Amino acid sequence: MKHKLHLTILFAIVVSSCAFARDIPFTQDDRDRLIRVETKVEEGLNAVNKRIDRLENLMYVLISAIFVQTVGVVGFVLWDRRSTLSPVASKARELEEREERVERALKEMARADKKTAEILRRVGML
Repeated sequence: MKHKLHLTILFAIVVSSCAFARDIPFTQDDRDRLIRVETKVEEGLNAVNKRIDRLENLMYVLISAIFVQTVGVVGFVLWDRRSTLSPVASKARELEEREERVERALKEMARADKKTAEILRRVGML
């Protein structure tokens, strides 16, 4: 009896596994279709990589352009400062020389004229 039970269980397991195990047919068309899909995916990835490379090159060009513009602006500012301050500095030297000449002239005049000497003492130039 035990033996019949074991055989029945074994038969049920074999039959049920055979019923669930069925082969999925994989035809040559399916294989060709997978190859075409792989080819298209590879082409798409290559196109994306080329676009990324072009964008990377564009980024380098834009960064270089910004750097060149920055250097140009700094150079222009330095040139403008120098060219603007140069006339101001020469005018200041000219005015200082003129002031010294006027002071010498007034001091010489003060030696001869007492009224001028009095005025120069009041303003603190003698």
